[in-house]
This record gives sequence, C-alpha cells and structure tokens, in this order.
Amino acid sequence: MITKILTAFQQGGFWMWPILFISFAGFALMAERIRYLSLASAVRKEEFLNQLNQLVLQGNLERCIALCNQNPTPLTKIVRAGLMAIASRKSVDEVQTAMDAIALREIPKIEKRTSLLAMLANMATLMGLLGTTIGMIGAFGAVSKVAASEKAAVLAGEISMAMNCTAFGLLVAIPLLGAYGWLTTRGTEIVDDVHEAAVATLNFIISNRDKFAR
Repeated sequence: MITKILTAFQQGGFWMWPILFISFAGFALMAERIRYLSLASAVRKEEFLNQLNQLVLQGNLERCIALCNQNPTPLTKIVRAGLMAIASRKSVDEVQTAMDAIALREIPKIEKRTSLLAMLANMATLMGLLGTTIGMIGAFGAVSKVAASEKAAVLAGEISMAMNCTAFGLLVAIPLLGAYGWLTTRGTEIVDDVHEAAVATLNFIISNRDKFAR
C-alpha cells in the first residue's frame, strides 16, 4: 500500500510537493485549533455558573476569583475581570467595561485562523487541478511523438499519472473542509455560550454586589 502511494506521488510530478506542504500546514493548523477549542470549552458553563452563583450569594469574593483561576478559559477570564472590578469598588459601568475589555481580547482567539483551513483546502484542490492540467498538456504532447499504434496506450498512461495530482489535492482538501465546518460551528457555539454566561453573571453579580460588602 505504501509503495503504491509513493509511486503515485512520484508520478504526479512537481505539483504534488506544494500539495504535500499544504497538507502539513493544514493538518497542523487543524490540530492546533481543535486543541485550543477543547481548552476554551473545558469549563462546563452551567456547572461553573451554579458554583459561582452560590459563592456570590455567600458573599465570598475571594473564592469566586479563585474559582475562575482554577481553569483559565475565555469565560472564566471575562468573569474574573468583573469580579476584580467589584473587588476594587468600581461602578457598574466600570465593571461592564472591564469585562468587555477582556472579551474583546479573548473572543477573537476562538475564531482565530480557522478561516485559513478553507483557504488551504481550496489551494490544495486548485493545485491538484493545475498539476493535472499541466500533466494533460504533457500527455498530448507525448502522444504526438509516438507511432499511431502506441498512442492509445501512451495517452492512457500519461492521463493516469496526471490524475494523481487531482486525487491527492482532493484527498487533502476534503478533511480540511470538514474540519473547517466543524471548527466554525463549534467556535460559534463557544462564543454564544461565553456571551450568554458573561451577561448572566454580570447581572447576577451586580444585583448581589451588596453581599460582598459584609
């Protein structure tokens, strides 16, 4: 199997190498994004909010902050900024501003570089087609130089080799596009959860901030 793959790669010509480079870049990026989103969603929203709300009702600001520090994620960092503002006796607007400032820094990280996967997938496909087109041009050029009885066999062989580029390009592009779709959807879900939880937490903290003054 490996021998067949290596043979097909060699037969594909020069354009197989750029596609191979794209595959390395694309799969490395895919792994990095999956890892980041896994870390970004490591905190279960409902469980975290329940624990935080209980601590808020107890007026235990230090434990609220410690809870956020246990597992740094976009959500916990945003909430921590609000709690730190409360600890500094900031006004409601200043608490909101503190949380918004962290949100503006953390939210873009969730969607960062994901769109590159779609670009790399398109590049792999186009380079595969380019390699095949160039191979086809070469194939017809080669046919013109052989005897009529050999033309069919030579053309079939040359076209078969040229199609390796398209096959390899699609082999790289399909999983990258699949990963792009999943990461985009997952990133949107995480961003929505962060916004929802941050607003709910802010309102709850503000409405119960008098308990921290005990």
